[in-house]
Amino acid sequence: MKLGTLTIPSTAALAPMAGVGDAAFRRICKQFGAAYLVGEMASSKGMHYSNRKTAELLGVSDEERPIAVQLFGDDPAIMAEAARRALEFGPDVIDLNMGCPAPKVAGNGGGCALMKNPLLAGRITEAVAKAVPIPVTAKFRKGWDEEHVNAVEFARIQQESGAAAVTVHGRTRQQFYAPPVDLDIIAAVKAAVSIPVIGNGGCIDVQSVKKMYDYTKCDLVMVGQGALGRPWLFAQLDAYFTRGELLPEPPLAQRMEVMLQQFALACSLKGEGQAMREARKHAGWYMKGMRGAAEFRRRAGQLTTLEDARVLARDVLAANPSDC
Repeated sequence: MKLGTLTIPSTAALAPMAGVGDAAFRRICKQFGAAYLVGEMASSKGMHYSNRKTAELLGVSDEERPIAVQLFGDDPAIMAEAARRALEFGPDVIDLNMGCPAPKVAGNGGGCALMKNPLLAGRITEAVAKAVPIPVTAKFRKGWDEEHVNAVEFARIQQESGAAAVTVHGRTRQQFYAPPVDLDIIAAVKAAVSIPVIGNGGCIDVQSVKKMYDYTKCDLVMVGQGALGRPWLFAQLDAYFTRGELLPEPPLAQRMEVMLQQFALACSLKGEGQAMREARKHAGWYMKGMRGAAEFRRRAGQLTTLEDARVLARDVLAANPSDC
């Protein structure tokens, strides 16, 4: 897929996930072959008022490239200003969040609320595209609800407003993350615009990603929740789409090694206290499906140090010797 001067392989990209897709997780996904990364969304108004936490969300490293930083908001001028300031962090792409269903975002006019005002969304994209010299993309949903499905119209306005590509999540805001994912709407968007279309929603394994490509004819597939606790999914997708090879799930010992690598990296980036509080949910995802998972997830929710995680990993391996 061509995105400005970038060429991105049609394997899989990592979706933006607030509170989850931090730099440590992104780098692990990149090591496993993620073709493109999108960082956690940052508030344009937070940047306008020099919010330090917002600035922390935008930091990128060379080992994460190609990478987009994602902004949300509902004011074209403030979004343009935020995009210009985001350039200080060196992103390859600016992505505009027009699909977040969270009440604190959509309830304030940002995220998916923009789908109720496609012309304002277009003015935002136009303002940002004029403000920065790098590609600007937009991520949105099928529509607000089943009575207001407007992704095709929305995509056309985004293209006319200067978007270099669009990402379509095949669910409405009303659904949040509940099934089903509408592949027909993604296919309809692909048929309606000439810019690249990235398909998103329900992609959790090789089979579902292949179905997204085959059915919608999209240019790239974005994986989100399917990679939580399973960043090696990107290696499986890369192997399949580049070599036709189906890789098995890694043994449990390797899974625990990857988990600890992610947590150690997070500690080095943000300090052990914050990193391990945020690691608790990731540990729970890494424990999914193993013997004794319920008890191990309970312990994961109490992690405070990296050593706690090492002890937990050793106990997991001891309880599951046949899977190592």
